[in-house]
Amino acid sequence: QVQLVESGGGLVQAGGSLRLSCAASGSIFIISTMGWYRQAPGKQRELVARITGGASINYADSVMGRFTISRDNARNTVYLQMNSLKPEDTAVYYCYVRQGPTNYRQYDYWGQGTQVTVSS
Repeated sequence: QVQLVESGGGLVQAGGSLRLSCAASGSIFIISTMGWYRQAPGKQRELVARITGGASINYADSVMGRFTISRDNARNTVYLQMNSLKPEDTAVYYCYVRQGPTNYRQYDYWGQGTQVTVSS
């Protein structure tokens, strides 16, 4: 079993900052991709940012230049630094990890979600 524990969500005013963390534990073998998705009320879950084992990074256009994703491989932890937050960033943020026993047997795991609310 794999557990993902998220922290760092909360309420912040527009223009403020938050830092999300997600630590993976349990039966961890080879982690390929770590990332963050979010889901706002009435909307589909969308990619926010992801980072591969080779440190290749993708961001959603809406967060480019404001959010920064990073990972600590020794701690199996991924971070999302969110600056210049906007009300439209309000959503439940989900940690995502793809890992498995080999590079070809990889499985997706999700955290329980952490609420981020940005007030105007």
